[in-house]
Amino acid sequence: MRRQIGIMGGTFNPIHMGHLLLAEHAREELQLDEILFMPSGVSYMKKQDSILPADKRLHMVELAVGDNPFFFVSDMEIQKKGNTYTWETIEQLKESNPLCDYTFLMGADSLFHIESWKYPERIFAACRVAVSVRESMNLPDCRKKANELQRKYGADIVILQTDRIDISSTDIRIRRKRNRSIRYLVPEPVRQWIEEQGLYMENTENRVNLR
Repeated sequence: MRRQIGIMGGTFNPIHMGHLLLAEHAREELQLDEILFMPSGVSYMKKQDSILPADKRLHMVELAVGDNPFFFVSDMEIQKKGNTYTWETIEQLKESNPLCDYTFLMGADSLFHIESWKYPERIFAACRVAVSVRESMNLPDCRKKANELQRKYGADIVILQTDRIDISSTDIRIRRKRNRSIRYLVPEPVRQWIEEQGLYMENTENRVNLR
């Protein structure tokens, strides 16, 4: 029997409750056997100077998902040298696990930009794409874009309607710089570790840690 696996990729700088809620919602709605959280390595689409080193981001993800038996963590992209690309990651996963089908989870914003990604046609050929649409997004526009991509690439795209969750990694970093609480925005083990390590604070030591 084929296993159905969701891929939750991202910088996770840091991982927060919104990521976890989206993953759990997708797992239930799409009847996935597990969700694979995959922190990004070197993204060609993001500046690296404000991103924590990979080992720290990986550790936060491990802390965040440790109590969920359906959530797992992969360091596949972190271990790769050079830029990481979604099409390459998914193709390698499929080659290594031929009895698994993959669903790539993304936010609605990414749906409108995916054609600017490297080889979008290979992403669509390798997996199903599940798009999380929040209340603040225009659902008809998302469905129109999904239909357009389905016609153009033969893409298998499913729309997931989710509740609005106003949590962002950017806001969490800003709150830390301002010495404000991030309790309930991230899982408690993650909050404790961030504070113990003094991460995302504006001081000399952490500017070094941030590369």
